[in-house]
Amino acid sequence: MTTTIHSEIDHAPAHLRGLLRHFADLRDGTHGDGAVSRADKEHLFTAAVGYLGPYARQALAEMNDTLLLDTGTITATGVTTSRDGDVTATWALGWPEQEQAGVQPITLQAFYGRGFHHPHLRGGTVGDWPLNVFSDADAVAELPTLRSITAAELHNLVFQRDYRIVPATTHLSGRSGTH
Repeated sequence: MTTTIHSEIDHAPAHLRGLLRHFADLRDGTHGDGAVSRADKEHLFTAAVGYLGPYARQALAEMNDTLLLDTGTITATGVTTSRDGDVTATWALGWPEQEQAGVQPITLQAFYGRGFHHPHLRGGTVGDWPLNVFSDADAVAELPTLRSITAAELHNLVFQRDYRIVPATTHLSGRSGTH
């Protein structure tokens, strides 16, 4: 049965495989290839962060290069554990206009909450997305998700202030950024 399930998942479009694995995890009470204990799931989480790192940075760098006109700085925390037992890894993109506006940077976060069945991806202003990454191929398949979270993050930050926090918007065609 497990072989059939994995075969069906493997034949699904790449961007839907993680979601199918997510649903199978919930159904089976496991994560990945049968991890049940918190320790085993945290081990898989740490590996997933390693796989995702280059693609999280790529999604943020694309945003920085195109919309922030290379004015931003990308930071990464690595895997951290809070006093409450949540395990996270965060990649962030900050830039001068964002800091001046007093809004948070664009954030991508791998998050494994203390009470969660398994980890998720999220943004600072965007909700959770299943994190089922067990190889580099799984991680690259999440690049569109990382790009979507990054774009949604910037969109939500603009709503918190205004479009002037996006350098490409104020620098287009020599515009000064006023109406």
